[in-house]
Order: sequence, then C-alpha cells, then structure tokens
Amino acid sequence: MDKNEKLILQELAKKYMELANNPVNLERKQRGMDINDLTPRRPMVWLHELPWHELNIDGKMDMLCTHPSAKRMEWFFRTNLFRWEYFQADMVLTDYFPIQKNYTSTGNGLEFEEDILSNDEKNHIVSHHYKDQLDTIEKVKALKEPIIKANPEEDKKQKEMAEVVLRDIMPVNLTGTYIYYAPWDIIPMYRGVTPVLMDLIDDPDLMHETIKTFTNHGFSVMKQMEKEGLLGNDIEDVHCTPPYTKSLKPGRSLKNIWFRCMAQIFTEVSPSMWKEFELDYLMPLAEACGLTYYGCCEALEHKIPLLKTIPNLRKIGVSTQANPEKCAEQIGKNYVYAHKPNPAHVTGAFNEETVKKEITEIIELCKKYNCPYEFVLKDVSTVTYKTENLIKWNKVVQDTINKFY
Repeated sequence: MDKNEKLILQELAKKYMELANNPVNLERKQRGMDINDLTPRRPMVWLHELPWHELNIDGKMDMLCTHPSAKRMEWFFRTNLFRWEYFQADMVLTDYFPIQKNYTSTGNGLEFEEDILSNDEKNHIVSHHYKDQLDTIEKVKALKEPIIKANPEEDKKQKEMAEVVLRDIMPVNLTGTYIYYAPWDIIPMYRGVTPVLMDLIDDPDLMHETIKTFTNHGFSVMKQMEKEGLLGNDIEDVHCTPPYTKSLKPGRSLKNIWFRCMAQIFTEVSPSMWKEFELDYLMPLAEACGLTYYGCCEALEHKIPLLKTIPNLRKIGVSTQANPEKCAEQIGKNYVYAHKPNPAHVTGAFNEETVKKEITEIIELCKKYNCPYEFVLKDVSTVTYKTENLIKWNKVVQDTINKFY
C-alpha cells in the first residue's frame, strides 16, 4: 500500500468518523434494539443489496486504490459515505473499522455447473441454468463434510495493516459472524429449481436424504465455527436488517448469536410439506442459537403458525409476495415484522404514490396489530442507472412515517 493510497484512506476515514460520532447513530441503534426486543417504536428503515455499479454522483464512488487491502477499506468508506449523503434512512455507522474474522472451508467436494445469461456485464445479478448433479441418493451420500479452520494469522495481518493506516483516526476491531443457514438456496444450485420441486413428490426419499445431508453438514459447520472462535454478535447486520438487541449476551458461542434461515423456493409448497422438508430439519439448529430470524423473499402467511414452534423465533421476514394483513395479524406483538418493500418501485420511472401507498398500508397494519416492525429495501438488482430513485424512495418513506410518529 503506497503513501498516496494511505492518504486517500485517511481522508475518507476522517469524514466517516465525523459522521460515526454523530449522536443520531446511538438513537437509531437504541431504536433498533427496542424493536428487536419487541417494544413498538418508529420503524427502522434500511437499504441494502444495492446495484453499486449503477450508483455514482460527482465521482464519489470512483475507486482510486489498487492494493487489495486498500481497495477493501476504500469500498467500506465510500459506500457508507455515499449512503449517508444521499439515502441514509436509519443506517448506523460503527465507531470502528470492522474486519470480519477470516476462515477457510474445504467445501463438500462438488462445484456448481451452470450456464449464465446476462444483460449487463457490470451487474452480478444474472440468470442461471444449473446442471443436475444430485439426482441420486448415491451422489448425495458422496458429498463431503466441510472442514472449517480459523485463520488468525490473516486476521492479525489485516488488522495490523489497517491500524497502520487508521491508528490516529479510528480503532480497528475484529468481528465475528452469525449463522446464515439456507440449504434450499444452495441445493437448487446443484440441481436446478424444477427438479427439486418435482422430486418433493416424485422422489421424497432422495429429497429427505439431500436435506438431511445438508443439515448435518450445516450443523457441523456451526459447531466448528463456535469451536474456532469465529462467532459473535458484534455484527453490522442480520442479513440486511438491524441486529441490535439486549436479548443476546456478548460472547462467541452459538447461544450468543442470531440464527438466520429461509426456504425461498418453498413459497408454493404446502405448510405440511414445508414442515416435513424444512422446519423439522432446521429446528435443532435454530434451538442451538440465541435468536432466530426466518424468512426472505418467500410468502409465509400460511406457515406462521408452524414457525411459532421455533422457541427462540424473534423476527419474521414479510416479502412483497405475502399477504400483509394475514402476516401482521399472526405476528402481532410477539415477533418483529420485517417488511421488505417492493424493489421494483425504484426501477424505471419513480411513482411516489405507489411507494406511499405501500408504506402507509404496512404502518397502519402494524399499528393495528401492535407489531414491532422495520422496513428493509433489499434485492435491488437495478435502479436502471437512476440513483435519484433511491433518494426519492427514502424521502417518500420518511415523510410517510413522519405522518404517524
């Protein structure tokens, strides 16, 4: 890392820390904590999973560093500074530079085989067609259990390098991770979606062997990560949502962290089949952790009664595919209603009334049923190169919330 790169990072870090020391961060963090601890408050609004290749104003997202570590640091500062300036919503800036602990995995011995179609070479969101590689029980049984190893030497190297640059500006902290468990996101990448859904009926024995294998491997990875000291609740987010809570004590064990899970391809699967192939398998993993956040892009209104059997369930994802009132009525005051606004509303021509209508409906429902709730705009694969759409979306959402709080 040359002298010029260090100077670039130091200037960015100074701007970042000026914002991180703003008391509004503490207010937002406390509000997010209250919501996650089931005290209804003004909802948090976060924006994540953005098409950064489309976002730039006045060259503020132009990357200048070339050293790998410098590039990672520059990306952290530029993305946070850009979000804060143009669509900060209720984002929270940490008062330190985070470096997530490094580890290696041997994997399961099988690589994805796919064909890809793309209409924008800069966009990592593409169309996939996967080759079916797990169409027999024998192939499933041949998968290897991944072996996880922490890499403290790399952690030490990265931390010391960052401290050399940022020593007089901001501290550098090694952070842990939570458990992100989504086998039904991964299994179709070895088979394709259609064969998986068909075999739930045509070959249930194969599907049970498949999810049993992935679950056993997943639980093993969780325990290995705990043993290797890789876990922690000092995290910036729980899959794009605020992670703050007093319900988890500081520590590095499974009981100190969030468990994140979902089965997005199961939207059209019946509750009983979902329980058979998803809930029954994930239950021991969820019970091993401190709190559980379930759901992503799938509709869950018909599965919430079964979801409630997870003893440490705290947050439920409500997608745009779901019936919002049925979800709010069942979620009530006992869980966080994590609403995912429609990302299509920031694509193309922006319609203020459409956004206002969506947000107003959710606010009224959550107040009606006393739900602690939050808004998280995510899965934004494109804004059709109109950064102003995100700026407008944030303003409309905040103005709409202001009418109720």
